[in-house]
Amino acid sequence: MDFQLPITLNIPAAWESHIYRQTVLIVLSIIFASGAIVFFFRNKNYYFVQSWASIKSWLIAAPLMFIVMGLPTPWPLVCLTLLAILGAKIFFQIMGMFHRSNFVLICYAGIVGLAACIYFDRVDIYNVMPMIVLMAACLVPLIRNSYKRMIQYMSLTLLAFIFLGWSFMHLGLIMKFPNGIYQLMYLIILTEFCDNTNLAVGRYIGGWRMFPSINPRRTVGSTAVSIALTLFLAGCMRFLLPDGSEKYWLASGLIAALGGFVGDLVMTVVRRDAGMKTMGPFIIGRGDFLHRVDRLIFVAPIYYYVMTVLL
Repeated sequence: MDFQLPITLNIPAAWESHIYRQTVLIVLSIIFASGAIVFFFRNKNYYFVQSWASIKSWLIAAPLMFIVMGLPTPWPLVCLTLLAILGAKIFFQIMGMFHRSNFVLICYAGIVGLAACIYFDRVDIYNVMPMIVLMAACLVPLIRNSYKRMIQYMSLTLLAFIFLGWSFMHLGLIMKFPNGIYQLMYLIILTEFCDNTNLAVGRYIGGWRMFPSINPRRTVGSTAVSIALTLFLAGCMRFLLPDGSEKYWLASGLIAALGGFVGDLVMTVVRRDAGMKTMGPFIIGRGDFLHRVDRLIFVAPIYYYVMTVLL
């Protein structure tokens, strides 16, 4: 099993693979089956309302995601880049600096640069892109001959790029692993499942509230149950990994559960500090687009580096 990044500029469309089509069918069946179950309890309490809202989003988003990921290269990477830019846009809107076009465009350009690094297998340049973006942002005050609030703007630009660019775009690096498309699907399914499970069982499994000022619905009991169920799902779906041995699916499940948990809390801190809960709907359902990807900003880079180290 080799996770080295080969030069793969002409990867055939995943839809040509029978395994990919079979995997898509299995995953969509699970989503629709869980949706059918939650549908009957959707009005029972707040937690089922939240779960149903999330599932409604994925009933639409999942088929679109699988269609895009099944396209030939470089279209999956192009779509991933557009999603990263969309996430950065929402971040800037939440922080009230979307009108600062110089900083916003620098962040967008940096994300496009990350995509180019992934496409041409320049991981060395990819890893120095945060410094390049910081240097570019530091030039803006000089060009504009202004100093007011510039430290804040530079800091938020770098933060947006690190979270929604450099961290999130590790999914593109993961796509270049052997069976990378399957691993990407694996991570997305596990992170979303863990979050929905935590919400669904939170009403019935109480306990100590871990971060009551940030997210009072996350308790020790509900988090422990969601992690256990996520590990169970990770084991059941380990066929999506190039190697189904215990250390890989256990590591994947823990990363998806714990990394996703931290990512969700960190972005909640950002939202609450900015006084902004949501910024536009995500198709149908709870939250905005950033709610759907906040867990991946920690999961993607951790997964990437852990899988390279495990070898």
